[in-house]
Amino acid sequence: MIRQKVLLLVVSALLTGSLAAEIKRTPSGKPDLSGVYDTGILTPTQRPEWLGDTEYLYPFVARILNWAIGIASEMAISNESDPDREAPPEGGDGNNAGGAGNVGGYNLFWVDPGTALGTIEGKVPTSILYDPPDGRYPSTQPGLEARVDVYYQSFQHDNTGVATWLDHDGPGPFDGPESLAPSERCLISFAATVPTIPSLYNNYKRIIQTDTHVMILQEMVHDARIIRIDSEHSGDANVKWLGDSIGYWDGDVLVVETRNFNKVNGLPGADENLHVVERFSRQEDGNLFYDFTVSDETAWTAPWSGRYVWNSKPDSKVYEYACHEGNYAMGNILRGARLLESEYEQARVEDTGTDAPSGE
Repeated sequence: MIRQKVLLLVVSALLTGSLAAEIKRTPSGKPDLSGVYDTGILTPTQRPEWLGDTEYLYPFVARILNWAIGIASEMAISNESDPDREAPPEGGDGNNAGGAGNVGGYNLFWVDPGTALGTIEGKVPTSILYDPPDGRYPSTQPGLEARVDVYYQSFQHDNTGVATWLDHDGPGPFDGPESLAPSERCLISFAATVPTIPSLYNNYKRIIQTDTHVMILQEMVHDARIIRIDSEHSGDANVKWLGDSIGYWDGDVLVVETRNFNKVNGLPGADENLHVVERFSRQEDGNLFYDFTVSDETAWTAPWSGRYVWNSKPDSKVYEYACHEGNYAMGNILRGARLLESEYEQARVEDTGTDAPSGE
């Protein structure tokens, strides 16, 4: 009889999940978030409009898509660059698969956005964003695009091999180091950092946790976020590229509130009014469930939220991303701009017979 009762208790426990694996915890009893994670997934940040309110895919559809994506990725990566190729023509050859302003850049071997669509509790979301319900960003405030363009002129410029910026009054995109985009200067990430949104590459993160602090090292542009636990925000005048992050525990969920951002930061379009709330939850399989909400009333007409899973990579490392403001490419960019300007002005003099500055 005793054996039968014990057997019934064990079966009952298995059915109810009470014997499920426990999450890893620190000596103080808090969930241990420490580890290395890969945040690269192929789930789009915004839901494609044609999907409407379709929040999840059928699993078999996701499997077919993952298979097709895998085949396409292998084909793209196998398309190696010819090591004996000559320099691209003036203005570039249009082969901009890897970036670098229409002159070829690095090939797709270096692009690593992930290998599969993300899953949440066995379901396959059609977007990272879940609020608004259509899975898309809210509309932006008037003038947002123009404000962003001021800081990202060097990214917006269409490289034709001609200094066409001299046709316009005012500062040019390559006047000096400060006119280059902040991410081009390695001051901020090339992808959203707070909140963390997957990018084309460098999606690894490393978390180190103590009872008083949590550090998140981001592979992209080697940003290190320092989150103070049960602390208070610094004064409003103390603004930072990554904002000021304060965390607290809500049961087994680490809630992080970040504000006091610089007027230019890692989230495209956001400004100094950005406010981000993130929720980190350690799962039994070692992965990290990540949920975030963004508010910035001077950028978007409403808050928006997203969620996805950071995949645990216990045997991996976060390698150095050696990007720094004084890199040699900056000097070459500015030097090239001066040469193009000289050629453009010389051609204008020959065409018009005048050496008056453009725009006068």
